[in-house]
Amino acid sequence: MMTDSLNFAGKTVLVIGGSSGIGNATAQAFRAAGAEVHVWGTRASPADYGGDSNLEGLHYTQMDVGDIAAVEAYSPPFKKLDVLVQSQGMVLYKRQEFAMAGFAKVLNVNLTSLMAAATRFHDMLAASKGAMIIVSSTAAFHATKGNPGYNASKAGAAGLTRTLAQAWASDGIRVNGIAPGFITTKMTTVTTENPARRAATEESIPLGRIGEPCEIAGVALFLASPLASYILGQTLIVDGGLLL
Repeated sequence: MMTDSLNFAGKTVLVIGGSSGIGNATAQAFRAAGAEVHVWGTRASPADYGGDSNLEGLHYTQMDVGDIAAVEAYSPPFKKLDVLVQSQGMVLYKRQEFAMAGFAKVLNVNLTSLMAAATRFHDMLAASKGAMIIVSSTAAFHATKGNPGYNASKAGAAGLTRTLAQAWASDGIRVNGIAPGFITTKMTTVTTENPARRAATEESIPLGRIGEPCEIAGVALFLASPLASYILGQTLIVDGGLLL
């Protein structure tokens, strides 16, 4: 029964931010489970990505989610959509988010674009009685001293998950979220490639290690599957116990 529930053959999935990191792992996990998977990324073509990205078998489209008008005007190459995973995100270091330009840029990509994509695909998800998954962060639940824009956007993403879940349940759309802790991606290299920071981080995680993107992908498959058919509006914390 569990194997059947995680079979996405015949399903169409779009992963925004599916060109790298958590989004890429999630896209490939859905592909491995039989789905037709489309991804959005910022670069011109799959050839512009390095070895950290695996775009094999994925249908790629360049999209700047910070361009809200472009998101709204998007004409999809697929006729139906069963699962929408919103895994886009950015962070600015060295106190750039304390300047209004940096703060606004991060909120636009990490929060406003979530709503733009959600509304763009609402009708397709309603038609398929589908699922939307918003990837936020454990930063939604604690302070991040150097990144006010990132923190506010991730807290907002968790709130948006709750609200859209309540608003769209009657349309047959299940909206849930995932809040990853420290995961090995290009956004966390400031920690993972600094031995002292990495050691301190691993010490703060009860499981004693930094997570891998595939560990978030598994949760996404679960939330999109019939196994999670009665879960609504939740943001599941997947952090190895970091927030405990």
